[in-house]
Amino acid sequence: MPSTLELTGCTIVSGGNRGIGYELSRGAAEAGSSVAILYRSAKDADEVAAKISKEFNVPVKAYQCDVTEQENVKTVVNKIDKEMGPVTGLIANAGVAELRPALELTRADFDKIYNVNVYGVFNTCQAVAQLWINNKYNKGAIVIISSMSGEIYNTSAPNKALTQVFYNSSKAAVTHLGKCLAGEWAQHGIRVNTVAPGYVNTDQTKDHPEEIKSYQANNTPLGRFCHPAEQAPSAVFLLSDKASFITGATLLNDGGYCVW
Repeated sequence: MPSTLELTGCTIVSGGNRGIGYELSRGAAEAGSSVAILYRSAKDADEVAAKISKEFNVPVKAYQCDVTEQENVKTVVNKIDKEMGPVTGLIANAGVAELRPALELTRADFDKIYNVNVYGVFNTCQAVAQLWINNKYNKGAIVIISSMSGEIYNTSAPNKALTQVFYNSSKAAVTHLGKCLAGEWAQHGIRVNTVAPGYVNTDQTKDHPEEIKSYQANNTPLGRFCHPAEQAPSAVFLLSDKASFITGATLLNDGGYCVW
């Protein structure tokens, strides 16, 4: 009998309406979970949720939520648990970037990046963990979406920096945040792991498997850009019972880029 990845209950996906987040929402839905998409301002979030729900025949709903607002996140998470629960998993994916030389960066740029990429991730993890602890649920799993940029400094050309100091350092911070939360919440049966994607072609967001096969066939195995859907199985695996003994880990899903 083939081994399959299955999820039960409801999975919350922050930033789950576009790019990698859209494919993460699809991945959780495909595995059988109902999905609650957190979005900040997208006008098509409800349509995206309906599309995923129809595709996989599971409940999917979009919830407006600013992940940088701690109390707002707690309120929305508890609402999701009442309407779609029980919440059993979280994919903390929301993130922003800023491409600008370090000498031009300001405190406003720092706040913009770190408020979403670090504090926003913390807020969603905290709210979901508190829900589980209150409910005495000891099988909760959290996956934080970081980046290989937390390990290296990306280049735009040989020996030329991609000029995203705050983004890269925020991803290093959020990777370590995941390890720290894993250690602190292990006593409650909560697993926290991180997926660190490599370069992703965010224009490739169609649903067709044949497109993904073609995309894989026409790119080199090491260091290629990946289709966003190629990130989803890693997150689904870490949420599933198949990864029940894994916590505090970082899965580098970069197509071999960091080999070099």
